[in-house]
Amino acid sequence: MKVAVITGAAQGIGRRTAEVLAAEGYALALLDLHGCEATLAAVQAHGADAKEFRGDVADEGVVIRAVTAVTRRWGQVHVLVNNAGISFIAPAESVQVEDFRRVLEVNLVAPFLLAKHFGAMMLKQRSGSIVNVASIAGLMGVSDRAAYNASKHGLIGLTRTLAAEWGGRGVRSNAVCPGWVKTEMDAADQARGTYSDADITGRNPMGRFASAEDVAQAIAFLADPVLSGFINGQALPVDGGWTMDGSWESLRMSKR
Repeated sequence: MKVAVITGAAQGIGRRTAEVLAAEGYALALLDLHGCEATLAAVQAHGADAKEFRGDVADEGVVIRAVTAVTRRWGQVHVLVNNAGISFIAPAESVQVEDFRRVLEVNLVAPFLLAKHFGAMMLKQRSGSIVNVASIAGLMGVSDRAAYNASKHGLIGLTRTLAAEWGGRGVRSNAVCPGWVKTEMDAADQARGTYSDADITGRNPMGRFASAEDVAQAIAFLADPVLSGFINGQALPVDGGWTMDGSWESLRMSKR
C-alpha cells in the first residue's frame, strides 16, 4: 500500500491532489486546520483508505501526533505533500512583524516540521518523496508580498537542501511553483481588490489561470518513483510560461 500525507487538504490544490492520488491507489492522511469532510467523501468514492487530522501544522505537537497516528494506522509513508499555506498582501513598509512571522510559520516552518518528522519515517524506509508547494513568488519578486515571497523563497531553499542531504538515503525532495491558481485563496485575494482576472490572463503567455488540476498532476508526477525517480532538488514552475516570458504587454497580446 502506498501512503501519502497532504496538508491543506480541505480545499483547492490540496483537495484536488488528494483526489488524484486516491485514483492512483494511495491511502491518504489529510491534514488541515479546517474539516476535510468534502475531501474525505471525494477520495473514499475512489475506494481510498483515508483519515482526517485537524490542527495547525505550524504546531510541532500537532505534527508529532499526526506522525504517531499515521504510523499506528499504516506503518509507513511514501509521499509528503506540503501544500498548506496562507497569503498576505500589503506594502512592505506597512507589514506588522507578527503578520510576517505568521506567514513564515505556516508557509516555511510547518513544511520543515512535517519534513523532519515524516522524513524520519522515509529515511528509515530509505525511500520517499517530499513535494513542497512553493510558488513563482519563490522564484521572482512580486510587489506587496514581502512575507509571502520570503516564505516561498525559503521553501525552495529548504527543498534543495533536503534533496542534497537525503537524496543519497532514498528520499527525494522537489517543489512545484504554481503561478496564479483559481482557488479559494485567489477568490479571497481578489475580493480585496488587489488584482483582477485580466491582470493575470493578460500577463500569462497561455492566457489563463492555472487550475488545481494542473498543479495536482505536477505533484503526482513528482511523487511517482517511476515517472520522476531521478528528479531531485528541482523547483518546477507550473505557470503557463509566466517566469520565462520577457515580452512587454503589447508584444505578448499581438501573438494571441
